[in-house]
Amino acid sequence: MSGIVGLVIVSHSPEVARGTVDMVRQMVGDDVPCAACGGNPAGGLGTDVGQIQAAIRSVWSAAGVAILVDLGGAEMNAEMAIELLDDASRQLVRICQAPLVEGAILAAAEASGGASLAEVCASAEAWQAA
Repeated sequence: MSGIVGLVIVSHSPEVARGTVDMVRQMVGDDVPCAACGGNPAGGLGTDVGQIQAAIRSVWSAAGVAILVDLGGAEMNAEMAIELLDDASRQLVRICQAPLVEGAILAAAEASGGASLAEVCASAEAWQAA
């Protein structure tokens, strides 16, 4: 597998998504592809399947893409975006069951070291186990 696992941050708030990506960049650097995706098409609170698909494409890597979400609706739309991918791509995208900000930072730190998608998600999800 080549490349670095990409991250997609999905929040109902565009500001929260962008702020999380900004924290990742400040704490981990720019080596990890990371996309913010937040708000509905009208600019209000919400999430959008099409925006999530675009974010996945923007950070795509043969190593995979980890998605972190804030609330249930974000997870549901992320699941729909994944379902719309082709079979081969779908296998390389995973939603991490982790807190948005903390999970994103842990995932990015793991990804920056060349970890696999499974390792990146496990690192983010370990926050919940602690």
